[in-house]
Amino acid sequence: MEEQVQRLVDKAWATYEQTPEDQRLLIGIAGIPGSGKTTLAKAVAERLQARAEQSDPNARLTAQAISMDGFHLTRKQLSAMPDPETAHARRGAAFTFDAAKYLDLISDLRNAPGNSILAPTFDHARKDPIEADICIDKDVRIVIVEGNYIALDEELWRDARALFDDVWFVNVDFEAARRRLRERHVRAGIVKTLEEGDKRAVENDLVNGKEIVDKLLPVDEMVQSLEDSNWVHN
Repeated sequence: MEEQVQRLVDKAWATYEQTPEDQRLLIGIAGIPGSGKTTLAKAVAERLQARAEQSDPNARLTAQAISMDGFHLTRKQLSAMPDPETAHARRGAAFTFDAAKYLDLISDLRNAPGNSILAPTFDHARKDPIEADICIDKDVRIVIVEGNYIALDEELWRDARALFDDVWFVNVDFEAARRRLRERHVRAGIVKTLEEGDKRAVENDLVNGKEIVDKLLPVDEMVQSLEDSNWVHN
């Protein structure tokens, strides 16, 4: 995995050096739940920032990773759906996200590079998003956005995908993702037992994963998620 990460960092930096100063470099990282896309996004952003500081010790924040999790519909919005029981049970599926609002953010990042932009995050304790909780400063030139539906071939999602300079997909075996997810659900306090975590993984996460794979738009990089003791999967 280390070699893959370094190659992607090198590629992103080379692209960044060719990016006009009045533009941002936008990188999207897609993948099914449990693939490791969050960890990859953070690792790449941290290494790009370190490289920027090596080039200029006075460099401000240059590279930033954000998640699309802040675009989850609220529990109140899910309850207002025609079938609220299914909506809550399937939370995390594409239809439980505000795709239009997500597209607005990516459009702002693409078309307003001189502006600082606020984005939502997701509070797992509250189980709801927090509006305008993170700032992408006007000086941030490289933005890495990770999420399940970055490359989903559906209305609005495909419009957002077209705005990225580079899109990567983290490929993972479904059984490996299942093992990671059931353990993650227990650690996060979503469920109490591995059995409950496995049920959630099979009935929701991996159902979403199949849709992600079946409706995958063309991507620029396929990254293989490997079992690596030095790699923490999110």
